[in-house]
Amino acid sequence: MTIPLSILDLAPIRPGETTTDSFAASVALAQRAEERGYRRVWYAEHHNIPTIASSATSVLIAHVAAFTHSIRLGAGGIMLPNHSPLVIAEQFGTLEALHPGRIDLGLGRAPGSDQDTMFALRRNPMSAESFPDDVLELQGYLTGKSRIPGIDATPGKGANVPLYILGSSLFGANLAATLGLPYAFASHFAPDALQEAVATYRRGFRPSAQLDRPYVIAGVNVIAADTTAEAQAQFLATKRSRVTLLFGQGRTFSDEEADVVLRSPAGQHVQHMLTFSAVGTPAEVREYVEAFAKHADADELIVAHQASTTEAMLRSVELLADSMELAPA
Repeated sequence: MTIPLSILDLAPIRPGETTTDSFAASVALAQRAEERGYRRVWYAEHHNIPTIASSATSVLIAHVAAFTHSIRLGAGGIMLPNHSPLVIAEQFGTLEALHPGRIDLGLGRAPGSDQDTMFALRRNPMSAESFPDDVLELQGYLTGKSRIPGIDATPGKGANVPLYILGSSLFGANLAATLGLPYAFASHFAPDALQEAVATYRRGFRPSAQLDRPYVIAGVNVIAADTTAEAQAQFLATKRSRVTLLFGQGRTFSDEEADVVLRSPAGQHVQHMLTFSAVGTPAEVREYVEAFAKHADADELIVAHQASTTEAMLRSVELLADSMELAPA
């Protein structure tokens, strides 16, 4: 049986493009994913990053949902310490009412930003400490069993939007296991604790009203192209872009400058972030993805298609789907 595949879309703003272009690409990506048999598309909350347009995550989900028909859409994830649980319940209750049976809500406790941006978000640096309680409060609103007397989410009450715990450490694995929720591991950029976290989650899982057995989603980068050389060229472009994002401090590195950084100790961090990356022809990518699914002990993979243009991204989506023999619902 082919492992289910989904997509993580960061709504990238590519060089020479606008935010409007980014959102158009997100619609095209979701439509192509729907046509080709992917299970879901998730959007991640990030702030103050000039090349990522998915900061208003629930708004972007609503926009894409209006231009698709059946594919599930959701947050991968909402950084819950940035928000009140009631507001998120209302937002995702609204989405579920507008697009019944298609909405997911992945939750993380990282800031999705730097310290200055945390201040601009009016976020208390200690707010992550209340993440488990905030998840339970949010769950109460969505299941119609509010933990705050006299307070209900409208929309949201009884919407039963499925929750997922996101993470890259044992904290999220333990929380997801304790609450009986699905667990999504961010191995597409934080590879180190993947196997230990998944084993911890599976070992400690307690069945819940939402889920009767463990369910693991693991992230993997993919660049599928018609030739190995083309895929590797796109992978190098991805690494160079990551160098600018992490070390550019407001300016764009030339290719030569980025390559110097990539060869430095600092550049090894970029290389390490992309440890789990399937790059090559459809056959090469399929072989890697199948091996990675076993390595991760995953029930589903969420793919970050790391292409350098929208056209190349859509081509990667198609080639991976064809190679894995996905079938539209």
